[in-house]
Amino acid sequence: MPRRHIRVTGAPEAPLRAALTALRTELGVPDSFPPPVLAEADRAAKAPVLPATDATDIPFLTIDPPTSTDLDQAMHLSRRPDGGFRVRYAIADVAAFVVPGGPLDTETHRRVTTLYFPDEKTPLHPPVLSEDAASLLPGRTRPAALWTLDLDADGRTVAVDVHRALVRSRAKLDYAGVQRELDAGTAEEPLALLKEIGEARERLEVERGGISLNVPEQEIVEQDHTYSLTCRATLPAEGWNAQISLLTGMAAADLMLTHGTGVLRTLPAAPDGAVGRLRRTAHALHIDWPHHVSYAALIRSLDPHLPAHAAFLQECTTLLRGAGYTVFRDGHLPEITTHSAVAAPYAHCTAPLRRLADRYASEICLAAVAQQPTPDWVLAALDALPKEMTEGGRRAGAVERGCVDIVEAALLKDRVGEVFEGCVVDVEEHRPTIGTVQLETPAVVARIEGDGVPLPLGERLRVRLTRAELGAAGVRFAPA
Repeated sequence: MPRRHIRVTGAPEAPLRAALTALRTELGVPDSFPPPVLAEADRAAKAPVLPATDATDIPFLTIDPPTSTDLDQAMHLSRRPDGGFRVRYAIADVAAFVVPGGPLDTETHRRVTTLYFPDEKTPLHPPVLSEDAASLLPGRTRPAALWTLDLDADGRTVAVDVHRALVRSRAKLDYAGVQRELDAGTAEEPLALLKEIGEARERLEVERGGISLNVPEQEIVEQDHTYSLTCRATLPAEGWNAQISLLTGMAAADLMLTHGTGVLRTLPAAPDGAVGRLRRTAHALHIDWPHHVSYAALIRSLDPHLPAHAAFLQECTTLLRGAGYTVFRDGHLPEITTHSAVAAPYAHCTAPLRRLADRYASEICLAAVAQQPTPDWVLAALDALPKEMTEGGRRAGAVERGCVDIVEAALLKDRVGEVFEGCVVDVEEHRPTIGTVQLETPAVVARIEGDGVPLPLGERLRVRLTRAELGAAGVRFAPA
């Protein structure tokens, strides 16, 4: 997951847009798809490989940001006669459009993931697929990997199935609208059950010791050639929707482990030193963290609407830095099979339009349920996948960091020399005079360079803005 979600509202002024363009060039971000890739995508969009099963009678719906058109998932929720629930989750079937080893497949292995900039995105697949023919848009019949997950009354999984089917979404909903309907009690049952199932899954997450970080979204609003920054806390509906995806990823991991071949998203337990550093940061932000309270329990007690809590949640994402992809085959299970934040085995499988590994996880799960061998084209690509995903994740991280520097510089460009209240949330191990400071207001996280004096990790500090430039220089602070 990204450490920070940042978006620009309004039309970015020319210097900001130019800086973002320069960042794309610096990081080697592709600016277009090669002609052979576009030609193959056009052909595939007109003639995908369609499944025989027709599930278009199920009234699926999607929940995404209002402007999203690359829709990976559609859901239908219902009650089972025994008092439990049935979750039907349709995932875009990218393999219906991509020929293994072809130009399009090769290009996706080069791109690995969709990259998000404040002003635009660089997609994994050509838009004719990712935003049209393969996207689960409302009113369109689409091929999908259709998951059916039966839950008991407490939300525990009791049966799992996945197979290819044609589906058709009936409605494209957004989080704010869904939240309003759920709060008002006007949502019809398929949508109303999102809250009931989501809360049940959240209780199970607490029971197993899992953690969901509700990291606020930074929004930079442009108006009259100046910028203001706000933090938007996630809505409960976003968390409930995420629980459906998490449920599916956990089911996928279990299927692959039973099948003996797969690709898991794994995360070792955080080292004691990292948690100790978070304790010092919590103290500096005046967040009470008694020693008998676990990290998971503390996270669930925080209110992301409060600036200090929001800052701490941002820093908690540092514990996710060790996440990676682990492949296995022929029944030889890896040493680590769990994701410590999920507190269970977990796999990425619900975003194949935007993330390369998900296409392969989906194929393995389809083979596992059908009790068939994993396709040869999947096995051929499996061993290289962790390295590819790591490189893609590294580039996505560089994009994120670069965008943060640029948009925060746009926010602060007229305030060089001013003094702010902040907290040192990170210090370089071998250069303790260099680190990261989190301002109380505005909600900025940036580099700080001390003048020969080690920075006090986890302590409050008055800092002076020394530089705010749209470009490689970015934003810099020094102790005041």
